[in-house]
Amino acid sequence: MEGKEEDVRLGANKFSERQPIGTAAQSLDDKDYTEPPPAPLFEPSELTSWSFYRAGIAEFVATFLFLYISVLTVMGVVKEPTKCSTVGIQGIAWAFGGMIFALVYCTAGISGGHINPAVTFGLFLGRKLSLTRAIFYMVMQCLGAICGAGVVKGFMGKTRYGTLGGGANSVAHGYTKGDGLGAEIVGTFVLVYTVFSATDAKRSARDSHVPILAPLPIGFAVFLVHLATIPITGTGINPARSLGAAIIFNKDKGWDDHWIFWVGPMIGAALAALYHVVVIRAIPFKSK
Repeated sequence: MEGKEEDVRLGANKFSERQPIGTAAQSLDDKDYTEPPPAPLFEPSELTSWSFYRAGIAEFVATFLFLYISVLTVMGVVKEPTKCSTVGIQGIAWAFGGMIFALVYCTAGISGGHINPAVTFGLFLGRKLSLTRAIFYMVMQCLGAICGAGVVKGFMGKTRYGTLGGGANSVAHGYTKGDGLGAEIVGTFVLVYTVFSATDAKRSARDSHVPILAPLPIGFAVFLVHLATIPITGTGINPARSLGAAIIFNKDKGWDDHWIFWVGPMIGAALAALYHVVVIRAIPFKSK
């Protein structure tokens, strides 16, 4: 019996823990993963590359489809006198989150699948793309959103579209502008933080045992944020989405609080980028 216990003890010592966990894993100095170099601030050569314009087209088409499906879903819920006969708030949240999941999956290999100026801004601050590309993406995203909302208006008809609010974002009654701004900041932080985490270069080393499809957590984050903030602002967290609906709706309701849906998401994206650079990237990791 003593001999068997000795064999067990020797075996346990012979095969030591290969994968450090917790703070022990984070304290190693060397890395066995490769992070892409920081993007330059200006990249003039991009302007002569077809891949640059192809990426912009992908952002336009993706944001067009995103607005078409999401705003049309909102219209379908709003037009009914009772939410019981519609998909309700949960259905709207699924439409937004599900479309982001699908569109990020489709366009990630072409443009990175931003579909949101706030995401583009956050990734720019994180040195993931150049200023040239960031501005181009934002312009194409806004144009795509305007076209997507315009198609919905064409389907619904001008009168009914205007009566139903056009899917435009605004701060709901009972909430202050400060409430709306805070909801947009926190909601966008959740989204952009998830984007940084899901696309983190060290994830393949740290979590190689956990297969992950990056668009899934990103889409799920959009879904959850919509569940939480639809009653407050209708959930913007995407300036292009808010701008497209506001331009096509073009009434005071869509413009009165419109600044909130730019300032809030940009602040949230900046905070997420800062957190990623200062906290996440500051932690080294090495797998064995």
